[in-house]
Amino acid sequence: MALTESYMLPLGTPAPDFTLLNVRDQQPTHLQENSGKKGTLIVFMCNHCPYVVHLIDAFVAMAKSLEEQGIQTIAISSNDIHSYPQDGPDAMTQFARAHDFSFPYLYDATQAVAHAYQAACTPDFYLFDQDLRLFYRGRFDASRPGNELPLNGADLKHATTALLQEQKIPDPQYPSMGCNIKWKAGNEPK
Repeated sequence: MALTESYMLPLGTPAPDFTLLNVRDQQPTHLQENSGKKGTLIVFMCNHCPYVVHLIDAFVAMAKSLEEQGIQTIAISSNDIHSYPQDGPDAMTQFARAHDFSFPYLYDATQAVAHAYQAACTPDFYLFDQDLRLFYRGRFDASRPGNELPLNGADLKHATTALLQEQKIPDPQYPSMGCNIKWKAGNEPK
């Protein structure tokens, strides 16, 4: 496990479009058809990363609350499943059920979507406005496994509140940190 920071895609960037398999219902899921009326939260994650496991229940609760407020969450796993089979579609389905996901959990088999978003780590959060323009990218909060800081989603809550209240883009924005995305050999970011 290599601790990696997110690349911090430029604010205002349009959300790269995609259609990926949703492991919850085995159906293709398109970004445009699953975006929220007031915003869309995209998170790159996986099943085994200790940084994801640390916050998964708090994140799922937040996603349910955001959905009620018009912000749709979409989770994407882009890890190489040949090297990390615990992140494959069957295990993703089980993980989503075990944690009661109310949102799509998509499998990025080619890793093209992770490249398009310049995703670097798990978890890696991207909050887009109603026009699918990047409003926030960065961390859930300052809590990490073992650092004893409260797990409260403060950074992401601040960003979603600003978006819902049509306030200016929150500043500062801190990069997310977690395990690096497990790239297929030869598919690493250039």
